[in-house]
Amino acid sequence: MLGESGHYGGRLVISERTEPKTLNPLTALDGTSRDIIGLISADLIHINRSSLGTEAALAKSWEMSPDGRRYTLRLRRGVRFSDGHPFDADDVVFTFEAYLDERLHSPQRELLIISGKPLRVQKLDAYTVRFELPQPYAAAERLFDSIAILPCRLLKPLYKEGKLADAWGLNTPPEQIAGLGPFRVKEYVSGQRIVLESNPYYWKIDQHGNRLPYLREIVCLLISNPDAETMRFEAGETDVISRLSAAGYSTLEKYENARGFRLYDIGPGLEYDFLFFNVNDLVSRPLGSITYKQTWFRQLAFRRAISMAIDREAIVRLVYQGRARAMWSHVTPGNKLWVNQEIPTGLHDATGARGILRNAGFFWRSDGRLIDPARKPVEFSILHNAGNVQQMQMATMIQADLKEIGIEAHAVPLEFRSMLDRIFKTYEYEAAIMALADGDADPNVEMNVWVSDGGTHVWDLTPKRKLEPWQEEVDRLMNEQLVTLDYPSRKRLYDRVQRLIWENLPVICLVGPDILVGAKKRIGNFHPAILRNHTLWNSEQLFLRQIQ
Repeated sequence: MLGESGHYGGRLVISERTEPKTLNPLTALDGTSRDIIGLISADLIHINRSSLGTEAALAKSWEMSPDGRRYTLRLRRGVRFSDGHPFDADDVVFTFEAYLDERLHSPQRELLIISGKPLRVQKLDAYTVRFELPQPYAAAERLFDSIAILPCRLLKPLYKEGKLADAWGLNTPPEQIAGLGPFRVKEYVSGQRIVLESNPYYWKIDQHGNRLPYLREIVCLLISNPDAETMRFEAGETDVISRLSAAGYSTLEKYENARGFRLYDIGPGLEYDFLFFNVNDLVSRPLGSITYKQTWFRQLAFRRAISMAIDREAIVRLVYQGRARAMWSHVTPGNKLWVNQEIPTGLHDATGARGILRNAGFFWRSDGRLIDPARKPVEFSILHNAGNVQQMQMATMIQADLKEIGIEAHAVPLEFRSMLDRIFKTYEYEAAIMALADGDADPNVEMNVWVSDGGTHVWDLTPKRKLEPWQEEVDRLMNEQLVTLDYPSRKRLYDRVQRLIWENLPVICLVGPDILVGAKKRIGNFHPAILRNHTLWNSEQLFLRQIQ
């Protein structure tokens, strides 16, 4: 999208609710890390967050072979990393080698594996690379968007030493971090802020040939309390608020005209909140109490009863003040191209949930507590992000809903990084609420969630000796749609995946929130989008209008 011509200078102040875990594109899982990395890095082919189409980025052009298995990309000449060193084909080859290395556990790796085989990249000359695909790859151009190009000169020595996964932590000196994005790291103060400055070597120009970005700095304040975040935006201390809560939106509406900002509700995005149970293989771990409860968690009847007991419409009404959609499958209404409209919607039905549990051999004590067939009371804890007010409210409401059917659920707030460690590393949890927000509407971005060996297959990340039939089918369908080139055929395959997830409930989808953002009216070229980063996706074009 061509924006209006801006002028140079100015500091844009934004906020994030959690500190990033890393500035390493290879290992970043959390949204804050990915937001910051998106401002300091660039990709070969980019998905325009406004049009949702692909556009040239570090690759100025590309060609696909007639059989759909070979992509030849011609790189831009004269591009430099933010430390001034030139970019060329060696950086591309190294980047894909690193992302494909299974020892690094990059969440993007699954996107680069097609029918069990990795794509191959070959340097043809200093500014031409060729990608060989084992089979035709649906939406192949779009996969390049998720791969931030790394500086071979800086990082290959660490890769050879086996230290790449630990590179570019938050305490890494800024001069040791180099990207191809419009900004570069200037300062990090733990618990307070991250300061980015304009990249003097950035390769994009505006329609008049002026080098972008326009802004001098972006300051990201770390404000863990969403109420405080809203208050500071209202007071004018921040210029943009990107993850506005429904309550915050309502609070700010009355000040919209007087305080010089504008609010945007652009409807449901791609993010959804969900509940899931820990069904990892814990045989080799001293987690006996969790292991016993897994006999409940692995029962489909138990998960169905839990799903039926949760009042999603109440969550929409009370937590999101109507600015969300109740969900029973994992594709949100905002993803109009891919959502399966045939997935049935459910109702909150405590009586029906009790019937399912009774048929599965559970029963109730005289005091109303649910007892399993071995006469043990059913209770479990639900982890949630302590910094996410909506998840805290959801956990409390789910706790009350489950009490209706005799289950004692204990909401356990944790600092987000500690919560991720329990889910992805130690497996010390029973149930958890999380949110997923895709970087693209295409099904391929969720390969690592739904295939059984995916890096964000959160409910079961341990090696599997035997897959359940539905999971085998999901694996097959996801890999089949990966190589199916026409949209109607892919849509049928992905519709079936959605049906299988809905039927088998490996995760219990809850709600899909609307995208609610705000910005000062003086910010030029501000166009919020459905894809993340909703507000700063065109950060190189943003500028501050002169106040007359």
